[in-house]
This record gives sequence, structure tokens and C-alpha cells, in this order.
Amino acid sequence: MNMTPDRPISALFAADRPLKSVEFFPPKDDAGMEQLRLTAREIRKLSPDYVSITYGAGGSTRERTAQIAALLREEHGFVTMAHLTCVNHTQAELEQIASAHHASGIRNIMALRGDLPKGLDAATAFKDGLRYGSDLVALLKRRHADFCLGVGGYPEKHPEAASASTDLDNLKRKVDAGADFIVTQLFFDNAVYFRFVDACRARGITVPIVPGIMPVLSLKQIRRFTEMCGATLPLALVRRLEAAGDSADAVEFVGLEWAVAQMRALLAGGAPGYHLYALNRAKSALALVAALAA
Repeated sequence: MNMTPDRPISALFAADRPLKSVEFFPPKDDAGMEQLRLTAREIRKLSPDYVSITYGAGGSTRERTAQIAALLREEHGFVTMAHLTCVNHTQAELEQIASAHHASGIRNIMALRGDLPKGLDAATAFKDGLRYGSDLVALLKRRHADFCLGVGGYPEKHPEAASASTDLDNLKRKVDAGADFIVTQLFFDNAVYFRFVDACRARGITVPIVPGIMPVLSLKQIRRFTEMCGATLPLALVRRLEAAGDSADAVEFVGLEWAVAQMRALLAGGAPGYHLYALNRAKSALALVAALAA
């Protein structure tokens, strides 16, 4: 086992160059695990600065997230950021998970409140006063001060927030508790991102704000994602996707072309890098980065 600690992502940002990162999610079965191994091998060609691995609702992927984080570090040599959520976890459970990551050499954690699992209401989902992402950030920093912590940001407002202003207040609390950088929810209009960055800076939030990019591979799928997270789909993108019809290749071409244009303009506008929501698919991530380099 590779126990050598990973470099903190905050140190990578200090190099003052755009960082590229890719997100994986835990597969449900062994066939999915084998596919993830193949995907990781392909993603290695991109030389990402770091990769992240998501955490299922209410800790449903607790063991698999840890297993994949270890696999990505040890088999592929990635700097790995493990996601961790506080929903449905006690303080003792979170400290145990955090310490296991720390002992394995992981020094980067994406600290999130997390989604409520189906059938679990807020009255029973939050334990030991751990109700917000800022509570998890504070706990992790107390437990291991050398953790580098990312948190989520919502350019179009968290669906549960009463207002954009309230949402920014909550984000500021996470940063004040010790978060080192922000990764945004997906968006498809760069103006939304740049307005969000300006609003954050006006609130005194000075940490890097990394845009999260998801290339569209299916109109039905992206409509479902955007409804869940409150992101908007630009009419111009929807029309182009509809014009692509039932051809998966044509839809993917439109989605990748849109994402490449987004990423070029984001980097030109001063974004500190990009985080690809690649959905465990290497092909689209490779195509995006190849097109960017062209």
C-alpha cells in the first residue's frame, strides 16, 4: 500500500497554472469495477492533476469509495480526492473514515453535506449536530489539520437554499471553517460561472473556484441531472441536441463541442482549471482534452 501522503491540491493551485481534474463514481458491481479500471487507465493519458471519487447518498458507497480511492492512488498513481458527506453519519463514524483516509496517504477530501437518501427525512438524517457542509469541514480540520478540503458551490443556487444570497452565506461559512477551494455544480452558460465568481469575491470568498463541466451525452440524461441540481440548459444547446435526433454519435458530438467551447472560454477568462464530470467514461474526457490541446 502506498502510504506516502498525496500533495495537497492547494499546493497545486499555488503553482499558478490551470489544473485539470476528473471525477469518478463508485460502480454498483464487479463488472462496473472492471470498467472503472479500464477508464482509469485511459484517463491516465490525460495526466490529470487530481481525480475525485464520489460518495453515495447517506454513506451507501462508504466501503467502495474507500476501495476505489485506494485503487486510483495505488494502481494509477493519481492524487486522489475522496468525497465524504455527513448525512446519516455520526461524528465518530466520520472521524473513523477520515482517519482511515489519512492513514492511507489521502490528504484531499471533498467535504459535502450530501443528499438525503430516499425514505430518510431531515429529522433523522443529521446526527451529532452535523447538519451542514460547514460542520463537516470544521470536524475534518479539527481531526487532521493537514487535510486540504474542497467544497461544492452552486452558480445557480442550491435547490434547497431560500435565495442566492443565503446560499452565498452558507458557502462563506464553509470557507471560513477551513475549505481550501470550491468546485462548482455543472452549468452550461459561462456567464453564470463568472457572475458567481464575482458574487463570491464580493462576499470575501477568496479561494480558487473551479468550474465543474459535464459534457452532454444524452438530452434525456442531462435534463434529469439539471432538474435535480437546479442548473439551466441554454435554449441554443437544447435546439442543437434536438436537431441531433436519436443519433447517439451526433448528440455526443454536439455535447463535446459545447463543452470544449465552454472550457476554452473559461480558461481564457481566468478560471483556475476545470473539473470534468466524466461519468466513468474515458472516451468523452479524452476527446475533450484532445480538442482543447488542438
